[in-house]
Amino acid sequence: MAKSFKLEVITPERLFYEGEVEMVIVRTKLGYEGFMADHAWAVKLLDTGILRIKEAGAKDFKIASITGGFIDVADMVVVFTDAAEWPEEIDVERQKRKIKEAEERIKRAKQGTSELQLAQISLNKALNRMKVRSYYENRK
Repeated sequence: MAKSFKLEVITPERLFYEGEVEMVIVRTKLGYEGFMADHAWAVKLLDTGILRIKEAGAKDFKIASITGGFIDVADMVVVFTDAAEWPEEIDVERQKRKIKEAEERIKRAKQGTSELQLAQISLNKALNRMKVRSYYENRK
């Protein structure tokens, strides 16, 4: 069994997760990165992606959808994120509507505008949530 460390995942609304873990994997602005006990201290910006948590002694990873924020790696690890959801919290029908709305906004938006950028961000968030939910459903 690998050495464990304390992990907290915090959103503006709640303490999403707190526990002893062996590894956490997040999507930084440069791609997916994993962190284990005794990792070099770091602070990194996060992108929309899948949060993977391997709890101490667990065989499988827990997964969640996260949106932006940053990770602070020291003696303990803290993930500050704009939004986090467990797969079972994700409303599939709502995400399908969000995808359709974002795609329509992208079609109407002019190239290089903030409207286009916001629509693309909305689309990425909804697609990420659907990916997390699908991955969860396929593991059952």
